[in-house]
Amino acid sequence: MPKRILSGTVTSDANAQTVTVSVERRFKHPVLRKTIRKSKKYRAHDEKNAFKVGDTVRIIECAPKSKTKRWEVLEA
Repeated sequence: MPKRILSGTVTSDANAQTVTVSVERRFKHPVLRKTIRKSKKYRAHDEKNAFKVGDTVRIIECAPKSKTKRWEVLEA
């Protein structure tokens, strides 16, 4: 099964080797037919602490690195 790749914005880089990435998705409401924006936060592994708040990054699924981290930063 292929690994998912998501694109989002770094919202926090306070922890060592970890960034919090906010990923937004847009979809049409099934009844109202209005475009809705929903966002979700993912914690991703950043080996070199290279990314700062506001950077746009791509993250990829991986094996669990810790209790909350299941994603790795792929690139900017």
